[in-house]
Amino acid sequence: MRRPQVSAGSRLPRRRPSQPASVDLILGATILIWAFNVTVTRYVLTHGFKPLAYGAVRYAVAAVLALTVAYVLERSLTVGGRRTLVLIGIAAVFLLVNQISFVYSLKLTTATTVSLIMGTTPIFAAIVSSVLGVDRLTPSFWLATAVGFGGVALVALGSGGSLSSDLGGDLLALALSASWACYSVVIAPLMRRYSPYRISAVVLCVMVVPFLGISAGQLGEQDYGSLRPLVWFCLAYAIVGPLFLTNLLWFTAVHRVGAARATLFANIQPFVAAVFAYVILSEHLHWLQVVGGFTILAGIILERWSRAAPADEVVEEARTRIQV
Repeated sequence: MRRPQVSAGSRLPRRRPSQPASVDLILGATILIWAFNVTVTRYVLTHGFKPLAYGAVRYAVAAVLALTVAYVLERSLTVGGRRTLVLIGIAAVFLLVNQISFVYSLKLTTATTVSLIMGTTPIFAAIVSSVLGVDRLTPSFWLATAVGFGGVALVALGSGGSLSSDLGGDLLALALSASWACYSVVIAPLMRRYSPYRISAVVLCVMVVPFLGISAGQLGEQDYGSLRPLVWFCLAYAIVGPLFLTNLLWFTAVHRVGAARATLFANIQPFVAAVFAYVILSEHLHWLQVVGGFTILAGIILERWSRAAPADEVVEEARTRIQV
């Protein structure tokens, strides 16, 4: 697969190929930051922050940061064309659904369960891209899908011993994965015309307006004074790390080594996130969840083998990027 070309609007600098070890460190740091965010959010939501209040504050600040960075790098935030504006609107809707699903899934079920179910994102992305004509699905893909969702069922069973336990959180975790896949596929054409920094900033600004409106009740009811300093530190991490720093790291790495190699790192994020939740939050990891996690991974591997042709590099990049 050829290395991706940078769009006309991008300001990523052209550099000589870097040493593999340095790029691996960048990719590894990116995955660790994304994975740790699941544990951080679970902690915040179980220590006083209301789900919508947390999400709205986080994304409002992130939108300001994204606008600032995009303008400093490019000196313009202009996007144009009816198709572009429609895609931005659709992407903003999917991102809004994604973030509501994210906070409430982590409120209702464990970070471990959410992390493992997030492993289905590449399968959802393949289905969506097929519907849009980007990929052609084969019988092998549907086998991979069955394996992947079989793993989800095992994770759900392991989360409480029966399929009904924490079912709402499990279903929202599936909505989290599906909405991120939709967002990733919809936004891919925009990144062929504009830089990721500009598009991210614009989509965030469009999305945050209804998010603040939906969250107004919880924002008003939230007792900010009762929140511990560690909770505020976690909020700061969730803004600066997953929503700001990783964008710079991820697109730098993809620019240097291509999406295919970066994808290999992104696929391990759900497993790393589950490990963080197990170690830091002392969440119980049922043996069914372990089996389910490996089953989901097997489904992802089968899904990649089942492709009839290499996917567009930007779509390939977006499929396994599970920033939340």
